[in-house]
Amino acid sequence: MAFDINRIKEEAEEDYEEAWLDSKELIESKGKLFSLEGKGSTHPFFDLLQEIRQILVKLGFREIVVPTLIEEDEIYKQYGPQAPVILDRIFFLANLERPDIGISDEKIDQIKDIIQGFDSPDELKTIFKKYKLGKINSDDLPEVLMTELGIEEYQATALLSLFEEFRELKPVPTSLTLRSHTTAGWFSVLQQIQQREDLPIQLFAVGPKYRREQKLDKTHLYESWTASLVIMTEEMSLEDGKRLTEKIMDKLEFKKVNCKIKRATSKYYAPKTEFEVYVKHPETGEMIEVGDAGFYSPVALARYDISNPVFNLGIGLERVLMIREGVEDIRELIYPYQYQEIEPTDEEIARMLEIKKEPKTKAGEKIAKKVKKTAESHKDEPSPCEFEAFEGEVNDAKVRVRVIETEEDKKLVGPAGFNEIYVYDGNIVGVPPEGWEEYKFLKKARDNGINTGITYMDAFAALAASRIEEAIQKGEKKVKVRVPIVKSLGDLNLKLGKSARRYITNNKKRIDIRGPVFTTVLAEVG
Repeated sequence: MAFDINRIKEEAEEDYEEAWLDSKELIESKGKLFSLEGKGSTHPFFDLLQEIRQILVKLGFREIVVPTLIEEDEIYKQYGPQAPVILDRIFFLANLERPDIGISDEKIDQIKDIIQGFDSPDELKTIFKKYKLGKINSDDLPEVLMTELGIEEYQATALLSLFEEFRELKPVPTSLTLRSHTTAGWFSVLQQIQQREDLPIQLFAVGPKYRREQKLDKTHLYESWTASLVIMTEEMSLEDGKRLTEKIMDKLEFKKVNCKIKRATSKYYAPKTEFEVYVKHPETGEMIEVGDAGFYSPVALARYDISNPVFNLGIGLERVLMIREGVEDIRELIYPYQYQEIEPTDEEIARMLEIKKEPKTKAGEKIAKKVKKTAESHKDEPSPCEFEAFEGEVNDAKVRVRVIETEEDKKLVGPAGFNEIYVYDGNIVGVPPEGWEEYKFLKKARDNGINTGITYMDAFAALAASRIEEAIQKGEKKVKVRVPIVKSLGDLNLKLGKSARRYITNNKKRIDIRGPVFTTVLAEVG
């Protein structure tokens, strides 16, 4: 069952610890209540990652892991006097300095309100001192309090909440940064590898980079991914680098490639060797930048004791995928759950419509089938009337099930009893199995829509069988299940996924399954 989130938030606001402890009762601890469904799929972005990894391996590159955390002085070694400008776009990491925590007499009195008979202030001071010195990990602190002081978890949490020092902690910057491009890590990697391997050294890494962009929009994100390669060798020309770049782009299905020398060279590249990589958009014909390449500056290399030339190519993977997928907003591509409009197909909506309550036993399934068959065989019989649908045992209980109609001048089943549910153009519609040709919308739904395979009687029969199973468990002797006029999905024992319902509401589509069912099932147990 879904949580009552409004109640939970109110209770947590009033007493967080008590609300947290009570939440344990909302989670089932036993029972086979769930099994995986066939919903597996891959993200197109990681499909591209796998594709380019295989391309580079087949071309002769070896994959390695390049550090993500870079010391500030590395940027100065690579960029020289340009470093301060570059640092402006970089994320610096920070630490929370652990506080000195004093324990006053007033605090001890407050602790005693939480922990009856508390008499261990010295032990608590020792724990806080070890925490300050880094001998206790922060996430281990509550457990250490529980163990050393012999208290419960809720008491440890309440105790910590008494000390303002924890709430007043402020981040203190360090010299450690998140890499803004993979190159920031390549220099130190190559410095070490050149001592272990013979030339040529051909490596690649696929991973994220982080930039403190001035704005986040359809072309800018704080985090983006790059496929970056390096070649360290005795001899290699800029022309060789361009040919290799074109070959890789060709394998990524870009036939038209333009390598354009940049007017202003980044200082970690040698002058006039840095070029931007443009490919032709297959639909618009526009040339779009997808990468950057060049030879590392011998000045920067010398600071890492590297004496051989190094060619580098970095490919922006989100940009590549945007072009291949025809998407204009990078956020929709990478974070579709947040930025992409929900537009399920009729087939997807049909899969999201399900019968809510169904029988759980073989006998229950048999009852549901018999109820439907009996109703179908005698649907037009005049009332009052009754027809036996099932007689047998369910969970060692004798059960007799009848489909009945006690009112006079009716039929056993109402006119909508065997309507079928279709999805058409985002709408969910109950459609009679025949007739109603003059209603154009119903005819279009029947002719062009997606049949969910669910009839009104399917949903009703499943509900009746489920209720009979529940009655047997409770020891009840009689069960009566009736559906009169259907107005909503809930009236008919149906449920619809939240995303489909949200789409229908936001796009002014409709759910129209109204209709008179007027069907009754009566069961006698024992």
